[in-house]
Amino acid sequence: MQENWWKINSEIRVDTPFIAVYENRMQQNIERLIESVNGKVQNLRPHIKTHKIGEILNLFKSYGINKIKCATIAEAELAAIHNISDILLAYQLVGNKKERWISLIQKYSKSTFSTIVDNLDSAKALNEIAQNNDLSLTVFLDLNTGMNRTGISISENWITLIDEILKLKNIHFAGIHIYDGHLKGTLEHRTAVASNSFFSVSEKLKAIQEKLDYELKIVAGGSNTFPFYASEKNVECSPGTFVFWDSNYTIHLPEQKFEPAFVIVGTIISKPTKSTFCIDVGYKAVSSENPIDQRLLILNDENLIPTAHSEEHLILENQGKNQYAIGDIIYAIPYHVCPTCALYDSVQVINSAHEICDEWKVAARSRKINI
Repeated sequence: MQENWWKINSEIRVDTPFIAVYENRMQQNIERLIESVNGKVQNLRPHIKTHKIGEILNLFKSYGINKIKCATIAEAELAAIHNISDILLAYQLVGNKKERWISLIQKYSKSTFSTIVDNLDSAKALNEIAQNNDLSLTVFLDLNTGMNRTGISISENWITLIDEILKLKNIHFAGIHIYDGHLKGTLEHRTAVASNSFFSVSEKLKAIQEKLDYELKIVAGGSNTFPFYASEKNVECSPGTFVFWDSNYTIHLPEQKFEPAFVIVGTIISKPTKSTFCIDVGYKAVSSENPIDQRLLILNDENLIPTAHSEEHLILENQGKNQYAIGDIIYAIPYHVCPTCALYDSVQVINSAHEICDEWKVAARSRKINI
């Protein structure tokens, strides 16, 4: 890793804490993603929950990536605003979300939209609202391969559920959706477990395919199982973190050669004791669902150890010999980048000269853009 790749050379005129994202590294990460599928961009459907940024969608398009997965209607609308052609909302529509979904489809006619279901009642509810609006809605069946968060279990009779969905006149069944973020451990372990479920599902799906006059799709995986699905011919892979990466995946997914491109920039605001100082990166500035030793990695100095954390303050113990003063800038990589990015209204873009060159809005951190 390039020494001090994170340091901003220009005078920092942005109030801290703020997020810096690095142009060259983001581009390199996208290029590595494409290399992982041997250049077959049609096999990529990146999840945009990590960044929620329109300019990154434009960057995807410049590399020929024009399909995305998302988790909120705001993210779906952001993708439509930026003319992404194929948008999958991987979140079952319940309550008012169904009406918002219809409005989205009606407003952005240049994009095609799909979503997921995991039971017949939800599929029937979508069929009814589609019928009332003279539409056909595209759905994927969400399969639970062991994460037990959403989806119909692969141990249940999901083939029969597909047969029932196919009878709904205003529903177009597109294929299968799998997210197996629960798979951790070595690459060999993740691959073994993912492949076991996947090949079982694939064999059963062939029976459905034979009844249809169009090709079914499989959208599968996130970052943990990306290497496996990237090796399969007809799977749309959905990693998201690759564009920024973080310290968690740097540690636990060493086989994936993406590099961190997202840094929290903070300032030393106080020195309460001889061996500690306080920076302005509280847990409103970095995702803090993990223990304090798994929230961020200080880049300036490996001897700066987080010891206490509150809403607006982070205490670092200086266990080394380097000296720091009030006003000094501290750089850190979050342990979990996706919810960290969602804490900020915008990010500062850093160019190859290590200078701030632009500001991008994290537009879809909002629950609503227009619809």
